[in-house]
Amino acid sequence: MADTQTFNQVKAAHLKTLRQYVPVVARVHGQSHPEFHEVHNLFNAIDKKIKASGSKLPELNGEFAKLSELTNNYSIPDDVCESYEAVYNMLRELDRAYNA
Repeated sequence: MADTQTFNQVKAAHLKTLRQYVPVVARVHGQSHPEFHEVHNLFNAIDKKIKASGSKLPELNGEFAKLSELTNNYSIPDDVCESYEAVYNMLRELDRAYNA
């Protein structure tokens, strides 16, 4: 299971940016990459659980497993912008920190 300190560090580094980028990427790329709408939904579920858990480590195994499967282990499509790439990279780091 996760090292809470490492997860909290990665969470602090990326969560604010993810909250900004994920809805924009869904709007911009959702038509050509419909799977990103599910990424958006999963991120919202993760964010909600993180907020509800306070300083405790939330239970996110299911969400990260679905994200990894849905994104083919966070493989970045060739036809996307830097923001899309950044979202996948930040989600990958959050996943790795959680599962460390």
